Amino acid sequence: MLSLNNIFDTINMIDKQHLDIRTITMGISLLDCVREDPKRCCDKIYDKITQYAENLVKTGEDIESEFGIPIVHKRISVTPMALVAGSCDTEDLVPFALTMDRAAKACGVNFIGGFSALVQKGFARGDELLLRAIPQALTETDFVCSSVNVGSTRAGINMDAVARMGRIIKETAHLTREQEGLGCAKLVVFCNAVEDNPFMAGAFHGVGEADSVINVGVSGPGVVYHALQSVKGAPFDVVAETVKKTAFQITRMGQMVASEASRRLGTPFGIVDLSLAPTPAVGDSVARILEEMGLETCGTHGTTAALALLNDAVKKGGVMASSHVGGLSGAFIPVSEDEGMIAAALSGTLTLDKLEAMTCVCSVGLDMIAVPGETTAETISAIIADEAAVGMVNSKTTAVRIIPVEGKRVGDMVEMGGLLGSAPVMPVHSASSAAFIARGGRIPAPLQSLKN
Repeated sequence: MLSLNNIFDTINMIDKQHLDIRTITMGISLLDCVREDPKRCCDKIYDKITQYAENLVKTGEDIESEFGIPIVHKRISVTPMALVAGSCDTEDLVPFALTMDRAAKACGVNFIGGFSALVQKGFARGDELLLRAIPQALTETDFVCSSVNVGSTRAGINMDAVARMGRIIKETAHLTREQEGLGCAKLVVFCNAVEDNPFMAGAFHGVGEADSVINVGVSGPGVVYHALQSVKGAPFDVVAETVKKTAFQITRMGQMVASEASRRLGTPFGIVDLSLAPTPAVGDSVARILEEMGLETCGTHGTTAALALLNDAVKKGGVMASSHVGGLSGAFIPVSEDEGMIAAALSGTLTLDKLEAMTCVCSVGLDMIAVPGETTAETISAIIADEAAVGMVNSKTTAVRIIPVEGKRVGDMVEMGGLLGSAPVMPVHSASSAAFIARGGRIPAPLQSLKN
């Protein structure tokens, strides 16, 4: 039974503390769209997406207006396109991305994810074709997002794929140089990618999922920040308890929205992803939460410990609120999308090396980081390899979304707009990793891969 205090707390969270549902994401399987003829396959893909997601946006808007809960984005994820298009009689997968984009526009969604490949152990024909198509696909589309899984705890790291992704990111940045490398903001490289992630750019519909499913991603860094202001100077166990209780409230709201959307769309409810996803708005920052714990600036000594507490407490609070918690679930640290991270990076306190350390204890990885345009493909590949190693050894999902911006130097700002925000160009190490990347092959899976 809800008390009046609970209701007023929630209203205050929405009104004053930036609480929102970040996304309702409909996952759609395209496995039954596979045809040898690429045109027929594309037609089937378009028809299925538009049929299943026809009412997604309207349903989201209806829930917003009826419950007073902001739902920022409505999104679609589909089966990794490398699996769908790999059997087609074609060498060019760009038309498949254009079909996804056309379907997204017809449905009115903000993003569509799934122009993806899973290559942690090697390349199938479809994977090769998809990787080749990524730069052009992300240049010629508006809403398509791409992801590539290059490693896992079970398989190790495919270093040939890592080398390829460095070159692909550079090419994508070049082709979208007029938009400050925007194509790279829609491309993420994973280790241990999950099949039920509602967040872009890494969302795809896993082969183990139902034909269609509704996943919801909640957000609420501002709520957690305000909650911590009531326990200033208190011991860390009090801090952890406060975050847990707050995460419970946030996730409850996500569970309600997910169930309602599932019912109205006649689509099975998948998961609630309870990740603290920041925005560029002041007061909606993960960095400011860490600073509220006692750090002068995010990135200083103690940051990793504070983030570890936050990430764990969010998960513990969330799992009590929903029996179907999934996705990435924790605390995101995308630099360009977090006002506090931007400030810390500009001050020089938050560096690429510190961000890498922070990713050992939180969700995802090096996210929305702008680097100088002259950064080499090999350096980008080495950054991906480091982050993949963190994920592989720690049995967690890590990722890299990095944007080399042509014509920009360290300290310059890159403007991407909307939820993508703006990012200061951060320095990378000048010493070369080229010989390391040139080795290729596979970094073997760690000992914990033999758990079974």
